[in-house]
Amino acid sequence: MNVLTDHAELDGHDQLAALMAANVHPPIHETLDIVLVELERGRVVFEGSPSGKVYNPIGSVHGGYAATLLDSACGAAVHSSLPAGQGFTTLELKVSYHRALSEASGPVRAEGKVVSLGRRAAFSEARLLDAQGRLCASATSTLLIFPMAASAT
Repeated sequence: MNVLTDHAELDGHDQLAALMAANVHPPIHETLDIVLVELERGRVVFEGSPSGKVYNPIGSVHGGYAATLLDSACGAAVHSSLPAGQGFTTLELKVSYHRALSEASGPVRAEGKVVSLGRRAAFSEARLLDAQGRLCASATSTLLIFPMAASAT
């Protein structure tokens, strides 16, 4: 299932809802075992369980794992607010790391929310919490909004 070609007539929220209903995940989320678990317009939650496969050479979870969760949460929150025919791309992602992640962190949750949404730009933020509800990382994001090209058939 490709969200752009299979559901181009739907708005962003309904595209994400269709993917959730079909249990379809983007390849990066399959690779990192990340799942979209909550969805409403302007707000999403992703869950993941950091494992040894995302460790860096010094024995903790690579910062890119947290950054991917936060980028996904920021972007999907914006996507859930877009009308049909609109797309987005991340222009800037600022990540702050508050606590190291490890396998002992348990399932982590990244909650993303839209801060503001304009015709050409959006701003969102996300927080990454461990299984005990402790803040592990946070992010702010600036995203470019643009019309999606109609697919050639």
